[in-house]
Amino acid sequence: MDKKEFGAKGEALAEQRLKRLGYKILDRNFTTRSGEIDIIAKDGDTVVFVEVKTRRDASFAAPELSVGPTKRGRMQKAALMYMIKNRLENTPCRFDVVGISAGEGGPVVDVIKDAFELSGGY
Repeated sequence: MDKKEFGAKGEALAEQRLKRLGYKILDRNFTTRSGEIDIIAKDGDTVVFVEVKTRRDASFAAPELSVGPTKRGRMQKAALMYMIKNRLENTPCRFDVVGISAGEGGPVVDVIKDAFELSGGY
């Protein structure tokens, strides 16, 4: 399975988990010049921008740790574009990360709510 296929499988697993947790999926793979957001969902009244990180091998660092400052900045810019485009400026939002890694009994899916905050300056 190539990298793109592997990533798509991870996003599908993440979407299933989020739905089980009560999230309503609004969009997938929202792309702007600034960056991409894997999944956009609603959790209650909050719009949630989700980054999905999938790892083939659990021996590496947790997948969610690979969402560094550059990726966070790109996601934040894309999230602001989404909020403006959809007239959601006064709607609460947050950034979650879904980490998927190999486990003995199958994939382990961890949802990290409020993984990081929106930075100022935009």
